[in-house]
Amino acid sequence: MVRTMLDEAYSRLRGRLEDLTDAEFFWQPVPDCWTIYQDPQNGRWTYHYAIPDPVPAPVTTIGWQLVHVASCKVMYHEWAFGAAKLTFPELEIPHTATAAISLLEHGQKLLRADLHSLSESQLDEPRRTNWGELWPAWRIFWAMLDHDALHGGAIGHLRDLYRWTPAR
Repeated sequence: MVRTMLDEAYSRLRGRLEDLTDAEFFWQPVPDCWTIYQDPQNGRWTYHYAIPDPVPAPVTTIGWQLVHVASCKVMYHEWAFGAAKLTFPELEIPHTATAAISLLEHGQKLLRADLHSLSESQLDEPRRTNWGELWPAWRIFWAMLDHDALHGGAIGHLRDLYRWTPAR
């Protein structure tokens, strides 16, 4: 059941990304969106983030949504099933639609392989998160399928706005 739900949520997300352009990836529907940007101090690409989330939460770009969900897949894999060494600042943040989709696909393949390697009883075993909590393995996959649904919906909505906004 977890595999089916993970695949279906990802399939909807991935479908919303078909033919995504860099113009859409970076489009800001309102001023001061959280987005993907090049850090002027070190030249690395990064994206806006804050803990805790600001209230109200800022509007985000398609690029922000896509990079966020893709990087979270990689990090959840890394800490729950991998070496548990990689940190968010070490991630290479993609700055094109194609590269971000590639990162998303890579993260999904890692998580699918992780899930495939587990028996049903192992789904209840504790796994690490990158912020130090222990979760049952099933919750890692549940969080990722929830992420796919949430951010996939946001991406679909932003793409609709992009298509229907006359002046860009």
